Amino acid sequence: MKKNILDSFFKKILNVPLWIKQVMYLKLADEMQTALCEEFLRSNIDNVFSTYVPTITFKGKTELAERKCGLDTNIYNFLQGCADELSLIEISINTFHSMEEIAKYYELCVEQSFIKKPESEEIRAMAGFIAGKYRTGEYFKQKGSISVDQLQNTIITYKENIKQGITKKFGETLIKLGYITEKDLKSIIMLKEEAGKRFILDCNAIPETEMSYSDSNQKYEDEIRKLKEENIQLKQKLIQLLALLKKETK
Repeated sequence: MKKNILDSFFKKILNVPLWIKQVMYLKLADEMQTALCEEFLRSNIDNVFSTYVPTITFKGKTELAERKCGLDTNIYNFLQGCADELSLIEISINTFHSMEEIAKYYELCVEQSFIKKPESEEIRAMAGFIAGKYRTGEYFKQKGSISVDQLQNTIITYKENIKQGITKKFGETLIKLGYITEKDLKSIIMLKEEAGKRFILDCNAIPETEMSYSDSNQKYEDEIRKLKEENIQLKQKLIQLLALLKKETK
């Protein structure tokens, strides 16, 4: 795996003039408000799932080296990313997988003790929710937003509503009982929906800044050209993988 793909992208973004970055910041802030995800940004960075760097265990290193379990190649690629000390978003971009797929590999590796369990309750809860292991109520219980009794009371109320023909969703029942807010629910639903999307880093979209009168200009151009060539190869590989997937699903 290549560790510098995401870093290269960010370096080019951060190299634009400050007045451009100000506008970018305002646009992104507005997007985060619309997506109701501001609170995730204000939280401790150690609680953000996508930036979390998993710690591979001795068992995980052994399995990565010997592959005795005969796991799917994607699992070994994920473990390799952990061994390279990459964040989950870097592993996602380097392997062309969505964050939902990464969350599933993450959950499997935690269950098999290939990687250590994180200390953050938010990361544990978000991983399970994005991977489909936890439903809405269980997510909020796992992160400590609601208690076991409150979850149980919500389940009882939800079942009673169904019997009475009331078609409220489970999350709406949590809101009705005052255990969570509408913003709490909408933000995690949106995050889960977005987690199912793939992100293929297109180096052609990286802003290019002028480096006039600099001896490093040629080096910069060589780097951009190299990144563009790698991007074309990555896209071709993805097309081949999608073609194989279509054949298997027929």
